[in-house]
Parts: sequence; C-alpha cells; structure tokens
Amino acid sequence: MNGLNPTDAQLLQIVTAAAPATIPDVLAVMQKIDNLLPSNDGLKWFNLLYLKVTEKVDTQPPPNGWEDDAWLTLLDVVFAKFYFSAISGALDQPANTPSSWLALFEARNRPNVDRIQFALAGMNAHINHDLPLALLQTDDDLHLNPSLNSPEHDDYEHVNGLLEAELPAALTFLATGILGELAQDTGKIGRLLAGWNVRKARDLAWDFADHLRALPGPFRAAALKFQDSFTGTIGRGLLVPI
Repeated sequence: MNGLNPTDAQLLQIVTAAAPATIPDVLAVMQKIDNLLPSNDGLKWFNLLYLKVTEKVDTQPPPNGWEDDAWLTLLDVVFAKFYFSAISGALDQPANTPSSWLALFEARNRPNVDRIQFALAGMNAHINHDLPLALLQTDDDLHLNPSLNSPEHDDYEHVNGLLEAELPAALTFLATGILGELAQDTGKIGRLLAGWNVRKARDLAWDFADHLRALPGPFRAAALKFQDSFTGTIGRGLLVPI
C-alpha cells in the first residue's frame, strides 16, 4: 500500500474498515490500534489516552443520565471518525492532511519526545481542528442548533468535567512503565497541562463551531485554514524534545 511499512499498512486497514456506528465500535477500533502500535510510535500514546477518556465518557454518565443521549453518542462517533480519517489521510494522502495532524505524524518516531507530549499534541489537533467540525456535522445530521442553555451543551459541559478530572491521571498512566515504576519525569505533566487546558480548548471549539456556522462557504474555508495552521504550530511546539 503506497510503500507503507507492514505496521502502517495494517493501521490503514484498521481505520478504513467498516465505519463505527456506536461508541463500543469506536473503542474496538482504538483497541486494535493500541494492540498494533509499538511503544516507540508516538501515535500509540495519543490513541491510548483517547481510548481511556472515551471509556470514561461511555461508562460515567451523569447521575440522571445524559440529557440528549442520541446527540452525545453521535458526536462521539463523528468525532472519532475525524481521528480515523486523519490517520488514513496521513498514511495514504499526506498532502491533503491537515497541518494540525501532520505535526503529530511528522514526529511519530522522533527520539527524546515523551509519551505525554504525543498525547497532548494529538488532543490539540483533535479538539482544536476536528471538534468544531464534528459539532457542525452532528448538529446538521440531527437538525439542531444547540445554544449555551441547551441540554446538549449541558452534556458537553459534563464531558468537559470528566476530561478535566481524568486527564492528569491518564497522562500519569502513560508515563508509568509496565512494572509500575515511573518511566518519565511526571513533573512535566503539570508543566504541560499548565499551558494546555482541555476544558478551555473544548469551550473554544464550541464557540468556533458557532462562528463557522454563521460563515458563508469561502469565509468558512478561510477560517478553517487559519485555525488549522495555528493548531499545527501549537502541535509542533508541544512536540519539541524536552
């Protein structure tokens, strides 16, 4: 497949198989990716972080349940599809891959970059670039235009809280060796999180989706191009060896 090494050829097959329709489907694809990728592949660590936080969303609904379960489920699936498409694009058509994602794929095998840096660079690309588009697609599919006072936004904010609570523990898990001893300096987790806030990033993604919704085609394309370039710059900064 286009001169891909055996691992990347298998990876391409995984992400271009039948499209996931449910959150368990999404988790199954992520698990296959985790099983395939070796520990020296930076993509493995974003994928594992994504797998862990998606499991939390799937298993920890609010006490009274999600207010709009159909919307939240569709958003999670559509959002994950953007990630899988980014992988297939980077492997098969890198020239058409967003800059925000190329930052991570260019550095997949870079030495002296910690697992947590790869994880945060992936979150940067996925939230800042993909999430506004996933929100727009989900809302269009369900013929909705949720406001900040909507049930959908309440569910979105609950996910923000889950991610904010889970992220430090998940990153610590990534930085821990198989036998339990620390494999990396986890003090870096606090320093990196101090400059990258998941709740703020997701709130900005919601606002950017609202902004895009109001723009005609050419202006929307220009806004997306600028956002992608800026997100790629942030991602490359996150992946500088430290």
